[in-house]
Amino acid sequence: MSSLQFSTLNLKAALSDNLATLGFQQMTPIQAQSLPLIIDGKDVVAQAKTGSGKTAAFGLGLLNKLNVKKFRVQALVLCPTRELADQVAKDIRRLARGIHNIKVLTLCGGMPMGPQIGSLEHGAHIIVGTPGRIEDHLSKGRLNLDNLETLVLDEADRMLEMGFQDTLDLIFSYCPAKRQTLLFSATFPAQINSIANKLMSAPEHVKVEAIATENTINQSFYRVESNEQRIDALKLLLHANEPESAIVFCNTKKTAQDVTQQLRQSGFSALALHGDLEQRDRNEVLVKFANKSALILVATDVAARGLDIDDLEAVFNYDMTPDPEVHVHRIGRTGRAGAKGMAYSIYCDKDSRRIANIEDYLNQDIETLKLPNANVLDRIPKAPKMTTLQIDGGKKQKLRPGDIVGGLTGKTGIKGDQVGKIQVFDMKAYVAVETTVVKAALKKISNDKMKGKNFRVRAI
Repeated sequence: MSSLQFSTLNLKAALSDNLATLGFQQMTPIQAQSLPLIIDGKDVVAQAKTGSGKTAAFGLGLLNKLNVKKFRVQALVLCPTRELADQVAKDIRRLARGIHNIKVLTLCGGMPMGPQIGSLEHGAHIIVGTPGRIEDHLSKGRLNLDNLETLVLDEADRMLEMGFQDTLDLIFSYCPAKRQTLLFSATFPAQINSIANKLMSAPEHVKVEAIATENTINQSFYRVESNEQRIDALKLLLHANEPESAIVFCNTKKTAQDVTQQLRQSGFSALALHGDLEQRDRNEVLVKFANKSALILVATDVAARGLDIDDLEAVFNYDMTPDPEVHVHRIGRTGRAGAKGMAYSIYCDKDSRRIANIEDYLNQDIETLKLPNANVLDRIPKAPKMTTLQIDGGKKQKLRPGDIVGGLTGKTGIKGDQVGKIQVFDMKAYVAVETTVVKAALKKISNDKMKGKNFRVRAI
């Protein structure tokens, strides 16, 4: 039997059975390298990019040692952003489906404090959260880590980039000295070694090369004369390739905002994602992009960290990053799970050192291609096939995806295959419907009841 099979691991039966139900049979490289060590109780430092399967690696490890009967916080997972924390918590709950009565609690900034305090009073087995909010709860005595057995730092490099070093140090001071510590990072700045040396006991190091393979991601590079010509080059590439889902990476918030504005003025379906957005606006941006009711996301690296978007067709590097590992991390968001992906990079003479660094890192020569002919500008930019509806009700009103599907379909409603992705938050829910049936969908939800009550709804 292959050593890459999950069945070769010493996992609890409930976890193994659930993995089979989920269709998980063969481990990814990072899982194959790290999971046996994690299950064996070792401290592990793992280098792997988003999309490599790292969440299942540490998630299965902490679930395998969890004692459900002991209703105390036994595992803490720290993430740089709320979006990543939400995704990690969702993945852990999915992995834990075969184990009854496990409570996973998410504690993130940008969310009301009251409900979190109430949830903490009721207790939890696993906490997933962002450093600032975890620090707040610890310093106020609302979170107790005396029984912590597993500490996970997910995307540790980004937490350091975002200035969380002091906050992390404080959190570490609340953790028991005797514990298992797992550190996952896409890149490996010097501070990572400092944290590992301070926090971990004889850690095992594993690394999965983040270099994108030519058979999954096709990279193209285009030279422009000046910074001012980047936007024209981007428009040419978008017109010529017409991606239905693409991320455009910029190095600064201002550039991301400016690029979004210029794309929208040219008729493209584009949204900006950067650190200055309020949490509510970030939610709406991410929901609209994930459900294909916006086709282009213009983002900074930190803001885009932790995004897990299905079927991302293309990545555009509007600005070249100075770090070749970050470049590879960017383009690695397309071409997931063996699918073909496209990566387009725009550079000018001042980026020559950055291009050389990428060539050295990838161990290949970069060929500069000719930009598409200007006649592609005559094409009308693609419009999204889906539109997002916002419903003024969520988990607090006991609203579930099934209720929303039922509220949209049936007599006088739209067809089930005209309903897209549904996301339910505490006080809001979002559903994508085909743009051609928006009026009918709005009328159906407005006029009918879900959970015995009427909900306000609007297209966003």
